[in-house]
Amino acid sequence: MDTVSLVAGHCGRGRGVEDGRFEFRSNSYFGKGFLASELLNGSFRRAVWYQSNALKGSGYECGRRFSVVAKVKKGKKHDYPWPDNIDPNIKDGYLTYLSHFKPLDEKPKPVTLPFEKPLVDLEKKIIEVCRMADETDLDFTDQIGALETKYQQALKDLYTHLTPIQRLAIARHPNRPTALDHILKITEKWVELHGDRAGYDDPAMITGIGTMDGKSYMFIGQQKGRNTKESIFRNFAMPTPHGYRKALRMMKYADHHGLPIITLVDTPGAYADLKSEELGQGEAIAHNLRTMFGLKVPIVTVVVGEGGSGGALAIACPNKLLMLENSVLYVASPEACAAILWKSSKAAPKAAEKLRITAQEHYKRRIADGIIPEPLGGAHADPVWTSQQIRLAITEAMDELTKMDKEELLRHRMLKFRSIGGFQEGKPVEPERKRNMKPSDASILNAADIESDLEKLKKNILEAKVPSDPITDQAIEKLKQDVDKEVTRAFISMGLQEKLESLKLELSRASDNQTLNHNLKAKADKLMQEFKQNLSRPGAYLGLKQKLEKLSMVSRLVELKEKGEKLKSEINRKIPSEIKAKLQQLENAQANLSKGDLLDEDLVAEAVEAKKELIEVLKSANFEIVGVAKRKAANAAPELQEKIVSVQKEIDGEIERVVNVTGLHGKIEELKAEMAKDSSSPKVEQLQTEIKEGVCAALDDTELKQKVENLRREFASSSEVDINDKVTAENSRW
Repeated sequence: MDTVSLVAGHCGRGRGVEDGRFEFRSNSYFGKGFLASELLNGSFRRAVWYQSNALKGSGYECGRRFSVVAKVKKGKKHDYPWPDNIDPNIKDGYLTYLSHFKPLDEKPKPVTLPFEKPLVDLEKKIIEVCRMADETDLDFTDQIGALETKYQQALKDLYTHLTPIQRLAIARHPNRPTALDHILKITEKWVELHGDRAGYDDPAMITGIGTMDGKSYMFIGQQKGRNTKESIFRNFAMPTPHGYRKALRMMKYADHHGLPIITLVDTPGAYADLKSEELGQGEAIAHNLRTMFGLKVPIVTVVVGEGGSGGALAIACPNKLLMLENSVLYVASPEACAAILWKSSKAAPKAAEKLRITAQEHYKRRIADGIIPEPLGGAHADPVWTSQQIRLAITEAMDELTKMDKEELLRHRMLKFRSIGGFQEGKPVEPERKRNMKPSDASILNAADIESDLEKLKKNILEAKVPSDPITDQAIEKLKQDVDKEVTRAFISMGLQEKLESLKLELSRASDNQTLNHNLKAKADKLMQEFKQNLSRPGAYLGLKQKLEKLSMVSRLVELKEKGEKLKSEINRKIPSEIKAKLQQLENAQANLSKGDLLDEDLVAEAVEAKKELIEVLKSANFEIVGVAKRKAANAAPELQEKIVSVQKEIDGEIERVVNVTGLHGKIEELKAEMAKDSSSPKVEQLQTEIKEGVCAALDDTELKQKVENLRREFASSSEVDINDKVTAENSRW
């Protein structure tokens, strides 16, 4: 291809030319385009002759000379779209001049993922030991072998226990084989086809015809870049509407010619810029989805990397869906999901686990029909082996599908997608409940947990020695904050948030005008009535209801505690000092009694007298005496407790001895059997009477009765001094 450049100008002034013609010179030494120079000379000679005649006719003579210099250059030779010499006898490989995809000049740099750092440390140790062996000429074979064994074991342990977010990182690995890498390794012949026949060819979507085992297939896939330059050219594998229409054209072409379709999915999603939306991105994807379900040829899809949302599904409505071991398929990326639900992309690992994006989860839920294994380290560790595994899986699936006729293929594809997911019949659903937002699981507390928290708060409130306990106040404040958050969420869920904000704004602007305040009160009452009506629906806002009940109970307890403390202080002010002194003596006697001291009869009389005086004082202070409550007895003295246990053992031992001597075991067993049948039968009562009479007749209970009577007197005397008919202001009970 020759190019010509021209240089024109005047060479001087006053240099006459008799016939007034321009002078033209061709500088052929600028290039080898002799033919172009000659054509240019002829054209300019004719142009100069016409110009000279025109000047002569006008009587104007020009003394200027006009010089034209022509430069002919040879164009740069390239092999796209067609080379100069095409081999007519080509039988294998692919036509490279029909594709932008070329081998990389440089090998891609290794990339280490964050969770692979332990493996990198082992690699560095192996390299260091090998370097030492080379430098010192010593034998480190055993050490190197041990390190390599350790490395392989660590690699196996790591890649057999990958988390969903780690598999996502592998699927996005920069060196992971792309769709064209796999196609060129699994096909014998490959021709890439371009264009959507509407004026554009999207590089992010590749299509073409390839052969495997002598059979032709239509390949469609999303192509990622292998470096920054390619990634920009391929738009990071995010197709535009032109790409999906290009894929649609090839699907129709394959359906017309009876070519089975193989699609390779590897995209983060469809390109979502303004231009793509203007060109109909959603329509293009929807058109592909509708068309794929009507294609009468077998379709096999392989997810080789990541498959994002509708951008992946637009070429993934197959009869068989296969996924590489470390590939992922999701409706929204974990980062986007975490930003929506948890307001931070740092929660992406949690989102990845909840989204069930891995091949194993999809296979478990019958979305994927098979998992293609990858080598340890990911597909980029051994791309050739991975591609061969893909080829084997595709061939096996195609062998099964090609045996079906067209109607069976369509039904097979329909049933595959109809079987995904599940539904439940026979369970009534409230229409309003169905429309409302699902309540947060965090807000629905377990009833046992609520009861436990409530009991703890009750105990803390009642046992507090001071009116205000910091721990209790903190717990109550936290409960109030939780209730406020739940109420706000409930207002939003009920659609009352705007009314609430409007009411708050009016309240902030309100003056002392009584009419305005009355109107605001009416609005507030109406809003609260609507809120309570929605809240009272059965099964709705359970977490909020539970917390409101808990807060109401705690508030009542706090109120009662405050009233009790106030009443206690008022009573203590009105009780004379003499009665307080007697009460103090009574407290001291109680403490001495618990240590085992003897009972003072005079103190008992003083306690009874103090009780009467206290009642009279309370009546004179206008307190109504409802009743006199007995406090629970304090712990008995240690010696008394030991005596009780000892006597109980003696009684049990004596009864066991009597049963053995009198032979009552048979009747006892018979009584157990009758009670198991019917505990209210007359025979049960008869057997019980006989056993009691037999035990009492053979039992020498004189000594035991004496011991029990002594214990009863000791316990009664201790409890009488301690609490019997004692009036106290400690817990405000009268």
